[in-house]
Amino acid sequence: MNEGILLETRGLTREFKGFTAVQGVDLKVRSGAVHALIGPNGAGKTTVFNLLTKFLPVSAGTIHYKGEDITAEPPAKTARRGVVRSFQISATFPHLTVLENVRIALQSRWGHSYAFWRNERCLDELNLRALELLDSVGLADLAWTLAVELPYGRKRALELATTLALEPELMLLDEPTQGMGHEDVARIVELIRKVSAGRTILMVEHNLSVVANLCDTITVLQRGSILAEGDYATVANDSRVREAYMGTEAA
Repeated sequence: MNEGILLETRGLTREFKGFTAVQGVDLKVRSGAVHALIGPNGAGKTTVFNLLTKFLPVSAGTIHYKGEDITAEPPAKTARRGVVRSFQISATFPHLTVLENVRIALQSRWGHSYAFWRNERCLDELNLRALELLDSVGLADLAWTLAVELPYGRKRALELATTLALEPELMLLDEPTQGMGHEDVARIVELIRKVSAGRTILMVEHNLSVVANLCDTITVLQRGSILAEGDYATVANDSRVREAYMGTEAA
């Protein structure tokens, strides 16, 4: 294993009936880093996420986690390693309370059954941990609110809490600020910065100010291949990147 590299892809490729969505991507995500994938629509960012989490099989190339080839293993096994994905569309149980949403994630991680008649001591333990997680994302005072009643930005914070309940070592965040107003964006950026302590984050994000504020390394994709990589200043000053991405997105 390359020292400090948590996740690595080598020649990662995905083809769809003659169309190559991802081609020869060599990606290295360092342990403890906040790493962004950016690029115009259709660049292959979400496809890369789908390959990393095994929602799609790899056409060619390999995926390595902590130096071990995990390309062919099933998605559940990859998730148990601590590779956890937060989806582009908020994925919560709308008619359960905020606390119950987090508790279900805890039950999954801790190996408890989902029976609602579990003994009170067990539920107390789960509830206490759920409240700790909700407090970490600023939702403790809304613990008994139905998820469907939350404003959009708070739903994304709840999703972040449920992701944290799974104790991820590597968090994959797919467009965490999509569709948010400035106030919600600022709140989510601070939450991501807070929860990044002690873990690694790989994120797909269109908002360049978010990327500039949060990310140590940025990989720019274009037509399924890596166009440029580096810190924000490096990619922002790359003329190819400005032409392919920032010229349209920043306008």
